[in-house]
Amino acid sequence: MLRAGRSQEEIRRHNLGALLRQVHLGGPVSRTVLADRMGLNRSTIMALTAELTSAGLVREERPTDTGKAGRPSLVVRPESDRVYVLAFDVRVDRLVAARVGLGGTVLERMEAVRPRAGADLDDVVGVLAGFARRLHRAASPDAICVGVGAAYCGMIRPADGMVRFGPNMGWVDQAFGAELGHRLGLGLPVAVGNEAHLGALAEHERGAGVGFDNLIYLHGDVGVGGGIIVGGKLLDGDGGYGCELGHMMVNPHDGRPCGCGSRGCLEAEVGEQALLDAAGRSADLFGREGVRTVVEAADLGDLRARDALRRIGDWLGIGVANLINLFNPGMVIFGGMLREVYPGAAAQVRDRVEANVLMISRKARLRVAALGDDATLIGAAELAFAKVLASPLEVLSRSDGALGGAPGADARPHDVMIR
Repeated sequence: MLRAGRSQEEIRRHNLGALLRQVHLGGPVSRTVLADRMGLNRSTIMALTAELTSAGLVREERPTDTGKAGRPSLVVRPESDRVYVLAFDVRVDRLVAARVGLGGTVLERMEAVRPRAGADLDDVVGVLAGFARRLHRAASPDAICVGVGAAYCGMIRPADGMVRFGPNMGWVDQAFGAELGHRLGLGLPVAVGNEAHLGALAEHERGAGVGFDNLIYLHGDVGVGGGIIVGGKLLDGDGGYGCELGHMMVNPHDGRPCGCGSRGCLEAEVGEQALLDAAGRSADLFGREGVRTVVEAADLGDLRARDALRRIGDWLGIGVANLINLFNPGMVIFGGMLREVYPGAAAQVRDRVEANVLMISRKARLRVAALGDDATLIGAAELAFAKVLASPLEVLSRSDGALGGAPGADARPHDVMIR
């Protein structure tokens, strides 16, 4: 909201960012619709789009076959191929990198297997920097990188991207953001966020939660994380470490041990290891492949796999019921591993909601992540786009897209899968 007494220049800058955000999140849109959405007259919209077009951030085109009489309003489109960010997703057993164009289009992505081998900061940064150079070289010569964002599966200090605690990989006070920024050599800071927080933002802005200003996102990987949107804003706590939903106590009496040092946390009762143990498959399987094997076996009638999903669903339902009573969300979204587990455990989750949630709050919808496994990656991209959306022309003037001379070796070819 604009404060009273703002100068014309401040108002112009605000409107440029607001218009670009409309196009970035909503896709191609006519000048007429932009004027209606933003409450501005058409001449102001025309002036704003002209500036953004001149800067190479958007382009204007005549619509095809509108079916209406009269001169059609020009359509404003994001310059997805020219303006992009680098987005990274550091998971427990996988590294993902992508070049994401303005408008949220994933232009190219790369992946590598990450061994579960403890504090591996140098290896992670080296692989991601190698990916970044290859992604940059694949861009057109006039393309510009305007930001870098990364999702990490741990507790992040937002100011500098320090990983304060990564319970499933042994990272404690690892300077991830600073080290990755140095190795990239872009002259751009690396914005780092907790993967579940970023998944919540992505699903709120582009996924299942569009139109819901109050939602909860639960993300399963090896552990379980969460993000909570309240009034359209991420609830991040004092210092940015809030919403560690996976460490909510659900089974205090005889709970399983958790990586945080406690017992009976939601993560311990519904995470990957809990599912594999319950299904009797922990000896030879792990990771997403192991989870999928249990889900597929349950679908085929395997009784122990079905019982495992029901057990996980019961504990998950307790956690969801607590969260709904606390935050009264319009929607609860299951992402990561939980996106695959939830369909087979939905009956138990719904039973717990019916039995334990206050009647007035039971209307909360339960959904799987619409963005699939890319929710956290897209969230990292949105984190990277934040500055250009807030101040488009200023950020663009500082960006030159140079990356070819960044220090460090490319990712080892045998580690890489390109999709």
